[in-house]
Amino acid sequence: QVQLVESGGGLVQPGGSLRLSCAASGSIFNIGSMGWYRQAPGKQRDLVAVATSGGMTNYADSVKGRFTISRDNAKNTVYLQMNSLKPEDTAVYYCNAQIRTDYSNSPYWGQGTQVTVSS
Repeated sequence: QVQLVESGGGLVQPGGSLRLSCAASGSIFNIGSMGWYRQAPGKQRDLVAVATSGGMTNYADSVKGRFTISRDNAKNTVYLQMNSLKPEDTAVYYCNAQIRTDYSNSPYWGQGTQVTVSS
């Protein structure tokens, strides 16, 4: 069984920084893209950043220059370094990964971690 476990959310003041982590575990053959999405109250879940297994990255325009996604493929872990945080970054952040097992090649989601940016 595959699991994605996130950590690193919390309360931070505007202008501050947080680092999210997401580790995949279980019977994993390999992992394709890994990324972060976020969902604010009353809004849809939107892509924040994604990184391919080959190291290519893509970001939402709203976070370019402030957030950095990175991966440690040996640890099946993806990170999101968030700097210069703004109140509008407040949301539940979800990790997503395209994971191949012996039986399937499917997207998996983490449980979500709350990020609140407020003074």
